[in-house]
Amino acid sequence: MRRWCLAGLTAALALATVPAGAAGPDAANGARLAKRWCAECHVVAPGQAQASADVPAFSAIAADPAKTVELLTTVLTVPEKAHTRMQNLNLSRVEIADLIAYIKTQKP
Repeated sequence: MRRWCLAGLTAALALATVPAGAAGPDAANGARLAKRWCAECHVVAPGQAQASADVPAFSAIAADPAKTVELLTTVLTVPEKAHTRMQNLNLSRVEIADLIAYIKTQKP
Protein backbone atom coordinates (compact mmCIF):
# COMPACT_ATOMS: atom_id res chain seq x y z
CA MET A 1 0.00 0.00 0.00
CA ARG A 2 2.79 2.38 0.90
CA ARG A 3 4.57 1.80 -2.42
CA TRP A 4 1.33 2.37 -4.33
CA CYS A 5 0.81 5.73 -2.58
CA LEU A 6 4.40 6.70 -3.28
CA ALA A 7 3.99 5.80 -6.95
CA GLY A 8 0.87 7.95 -7.17
CA LEU A 9 2.56 10.87 -5.46
CA THR A 10 5.57 10.58 -7.73
CA ALA A 11 3.35 10.51 -10.81
CA ALA A 12 1.34 13.51 -9.60
CA LEU A 13 4.52 15.48 -8.93
CA ALA A 14 5.83 14.59 -12.38
CA LEU A 15 2.69 16.03 -13.93
CA ALA A 16 2.95 19.12 -11.77
CA THR A 17 6.34 19.98 -13.27
CA VAL A 18 5.04 21.23 -16.60
CA PRO A 19 7.50 23.67 -18.16
CA ALA A 20 6.87 27.38 -17.57
CA GLY A 21 4.73 28.93 -20.27
CA ALA A 22 3.31 25.60 -21.34
CA ALA A 23 -0.41 25.36 -21.87
CA GLY A 24 -2.52 23.03 -19.75
CA PRO A 25 -3.57 19.55 -20.81
CA ASP A 26 -4.89 19.25 -24.37
CA ALA A 27 -8.10 17.17 -24.41
CA ALA A 28 -8.14 17.18 -28.24
CA ASN A 29 -4.73 15.52 -28.28
CA GLY A 30 -6.00 13.17 -25.57
CA ALA A 31 -8.85 12.17 -27.91
CA ARG A 32 -6.35 11.33 -30.64
CA LEU A 33 -4.28 9.29 -28.18
CA ALA A 34 -7.40 7.49 -26.93
CA LYS A 35 -8.43 6.50 -30.44
CA ARG A 36 -4.92 5.27 -31.20
CA TRP A 37 -4.02 3.46 -27.97
CA CYS A 38 -7.18 2.87 -25.93
CA ALA A 39 -10.06 2.16 -28.33
CA GLU A 40 -9.08 -1.47 -28.81
CA CYS A 41 -10.14 -2.22 -25.22
CA HIS A 42 -12.17 0.80 -24.01
CA VAL A 43 -15.11 2.64 -25.48
CA VAL A 44 -13.47 6.03 -25.81
CA ALA A 45 -16.26 8.05 -27.45
CA PRO A 46 -20.04 7.98 -27.85
CA GLY A 47 -21.18 5.71 -30.66
CA GLN A 48 -18.22 3.34 -30.45
CA ALA A 49 -19.05 -0.34 -30.02
CA GLN A 50 -17.70 -2.03 -26.90
CA ALA A 51 -14.24 -3.40 -27.58
CA SER A 52 -13.89 -5.54 -24.43
CA ALA A 53 -16.89 -6.39 -22.27
CA ASP A 54 -14.96 -6.35 -18.98
CA VAL A 55 -13.19 -3.02 -19.55
CA PRO A 56 -14.88 0.24 -18.47
CA ALA A 57 -15.86 2.86 -21.01
CA PHE A 58 -14.26 6.28 -20.64
CA SER A 59 -17.70 7.67 -19.72
CA ALA A 60 -17.88 5.23 -16.78
CA ILE A 61 -14.36 6.13 -15.69
CA ALA A 62 -15.16 9.85 -15.89
CA ALA A 63 -18.37 9.41 -13.89
CA ASP A 64 -16.66 7.51 -11.05
CA PRO A 65 -15.56 9.96 -8.31
CA ALA A 66 -12.95 7.44 -7.15
CA LYS A 67 -11.16 7.81 -10.49
CA THR A 68 -9.21 10.92 -9.56
CA VAL A 69 -6.53 12.53 -11.69
CA GLU A 70 -3.97 11.07 -9.29
CA LEU A 71 -5.33 7.53 -9.63
CA LEU A 72 -5.60 7.77 -13.41
CA THR A 73 -2.05 9.11 -13.54
CA THR A 74 -0.85 6.09 -11.58
CA VAL A 75 -2.79 3.68 -13.78
CA LEU A 76 -1.30 5.23 -16.92
CA THR A 77 2.21 5.58 -15.50
CA VAL A 78 2.65 2.28 -13.67
CA PRO A 79 -0.43 0.12 -14.30
CA GLU A 80 1.03 -2.81 -12.37
CA LYS A 81 1.02 -0.67 -9.20
CA ALA A 82 -2.70 -0.03 -9.66
CA HIS A 83 -3.44 -3.77 -9.85
CA THR A 84 -4.79 -3.52 -13.38
CA ARG A 85 -4.37 -5.77 -16.40
CA MET A 86 -3.73 -2.75 -18.59
CA GLN A 87 -0.42 -2.71 -20.38
CA ASN A 88 2.07 0.09 -19.84
CA LEU A 89 1.84 2.31 -22.93
CA ASN A 90 4.98 4.27 -21.97
CA LEU A 91 3.24 7.59 -22.53
CA SER A 92 4.99 10.84 -21.70
CA ARG A 93 3.73 12.91 -18.79
CA VAL A 94 2.23 15.41 -21.26
CA GLU A 95 0.42 12.61 -23.13
CA ILE A 96 -0.89 11.24 -19.83
CA ALA A 97 -2.20 14.66 -18.82
CA ASP A 98 -3.83 15.09 -22.24
CA LEU A 99 -5.43 11.64 -22.09
CA ILE A 100 -6.81 12.27 -18.59
CA ALA A 101 -8.16 15.65 -19.71
CA TYR A 102 -9.99 13.88 -22.53
CA ILE A 103 -11.32 11.14 -20.23
CA LYS A 104 -12.73 13.81 -17.91
CA THR A 105 -14.65 15.34 -20.86
CA GLN A 106 -16.52 12.04 -21.29
CA LYS A 107 -18.51 12.39 -18.06
CA PRO A 108 -22.17 11.77 -18.92
